[in-house]
Amino acid sequence: MIQKILCPTDGTEHSDIAIRYAAELAAKWGAALTICVVNIAHGTPRAPVILHWSDQEISDLLERASEIARNSGIAQPKQVSVVSREAAAGIVAYAEENGYDQIVVGTGDKRGLSRLMIGSVAADVVARAHGTVTVAR
Repeated sequence: MIQKILCPTDGTEHSDIAIRYAAELAAKWGAALTICVVNIAHGTPRAPVILHWSDQEISDLLERASEIARNSGIAQPKQVSVVSREAAAGIVAYAEENGYDQIVVGTGDKRGLSRLMIGSVAADVVARAHGTVTVAR
């Protein structure tokens, strides 16, 4: 039985699809839904860490995603921000440390050279996660 669902967002249309699906899944199973944003930490050990998004941008992303979840039937989704050097690693670590039994991620339409150059957070989450991962399209 699904009790805790984690759904990361980056504000893209693909993330919006995942949030809607995660909210529907949470409503169906009576599960708690958490929406998270991974704020990528850029820099080297000798340089100061520079975060990808400001606090305001994180807040805006989480509020927008929560509104989508509310419109899909979840009254109060939990909101979290995670700082990590890699999006997939941050998602998987947070899910494992906090006992999530389901991760729902969106995926873009990366193919060919774009896939090789950029990589896929969804594919990395699937490969690293210790629990069930649903890739929403």
